[in-house]
Amino acid sequence: MADTIVIFGASGDLTSRKLIPALYQLFVKGRLPEASRIVGVSRSDFEHQQWRDALRKTTAEFAGDTFDNAQWARFSETIFYQPGDITNPADFVALGGFLESIESGECGRVYYLSTMPQLYETAITNLGDAGLSDDSNGFRRVIIEKPFGTDLKTAKALNQSIHSSFREDQIYRIDHYLGKETVQNIFALRFANSIFEPLWNRNYVDHVQITVAEEVLVGRRAGYYDTSGILRDMFQNHLLQLLMITAMEPPASYDAALVRDEKVKVLHGIRRMTGGDFASDTVRGQYAGYLDEEGVPAESLTETFAVLKLYCDNWRWQGVPFYLRSGKGMSCRTTQIVIQFKQVPYVLFDDMPKPPIGNRLVIQVQPAEGIQMHFETKVPDSEMRTRTSTLDFSFQGTSGGKSLPDAYQRLLLDALNGDASLFARSDEVELAWSIIDPIIAAWKSPAAPPLHRYQKGLWGPDEAAVWMHQQHREWFDVCPVLR
Repeated sequence: MADTIVIFGASGDLTSRKLIPALYQLFVKGRLPEASRIVGVSRSDFEHQQWRDALRKTTAEFAGDTFDNAQWARFSETIFYQPGDITNPADFVALGGFLESIESGECGRVYYLSTMPQLYETAITNLGDAGLSDDSNGFRRVIIEKPFGTDLKTAKALNQSIHSSFREDQIYRIDHYLGKETVQNIFALRFANSIFEPLWNRNYVDHVQITVAEEVLVGRRAGYYDTSGILRDMFQNHLLQLLMITAMEPPASYDAALVRDEKVKVLHGIRRMTGGDFASDTVRGQYAGYLDEEGVPAESLTETFAVLKLYCDNWRWQGVPFYLRSGKGMSCRTTQIVIQFKQVPYVLFDDMPKPPIGNRLVIQVQPAEGIQMHFETKVPDSEMRTRTSTLDFSFQGTSGGKSLPDAYQRLLLDALNGDASLFARSDEVELAWSIIDPIIAAWKSPAAPPLHRYQKGLWGPDEAAVWMHQQHREWFDVCPVLR
């Protein structure tokens, strides 16, 4: 069955930078269903060939060495353009007529909302009213970009509105972090290796660190960012997604419903902060110079750095802290999950300058995807002294010289194939907001913990390191362990 991918917001940056290059790569690999079509919709006035020519330039730029003129010529024949205003219901009726004119027989459709979040509800309502969500003649699915709401109340309202036009099984809430090879490999690491799964619990793990560090500043996003902050921008989605994948129980099978059931159980187990927890279990910061960014109020108290200490109250993780950390203007760009194992119960070697810190498993999500294991070995030609050694695994080294696929390739293909394993469910989104909302409210209250300033190019405010040392732990402040 041929499929049609309809991209709303077709003239936007996400479409040219990520979506079309990803679909082109899938086409070259022969993974798109035969005779599939791509239809762009936006208010810009393009003819079909004009849009194809514009996309050729951007795809050649972002696809890099993999771009091939002959392949593009074949791929571009599948690309069409339909002018339309998301706020105008009549344009959806016209879109429906155009789609029918280029489709034949039973045909599946994926609607991708690459638009401003404020337009999600309008777009979905108009799709429903125009009959474009009716799947009696082929599947109808809608992909929604983050952010999904700005708090629990708006997320619930958006879910309710969407469900008036689409069933839950037709809705794909996307988080591109889940399309990364390393994140998916956590499933294989845990559930396909008997050496890891028996240790993946409170008996052997001291704590877990999940860090998403960015070198970049807020830049042109300052106007949006100041109304959002780091908790909404990174924690409610990316960091909690990584926590769920790390902490979840093995599903009975690799089935979308069962995988998402286990992820949701993790969020149910997260202990909600109350009272003094907001001060004792969080750190907030703002990089020096943030107030000088264009569009930022002079008195802004918006966080560009945050740390949360969360506990998952279940049999596997009781008492094990999960440290979630993210910030702008930090030392380097890296996303990593650190499983810090407990120290050995007894140190045999009395003359060691300090006891071993314990084994670490470092899962590097980006920029160079891979895994590193830290363990103790004897220093050669010495008394019985040990040092930390590493075992490295790099995905790049096992890909035959080919670059790893962009996360959007996997996610777009999964949406076409009806595999929702890596997409968020409505209850998952609402539970995530229920964890983050009270922290945001506490940080806006008169009793909010102090907002620490930090210099750009560091690992956040000094107070975050002091806070960690007070818990007899230390951050794994290492720029990408694999390059």
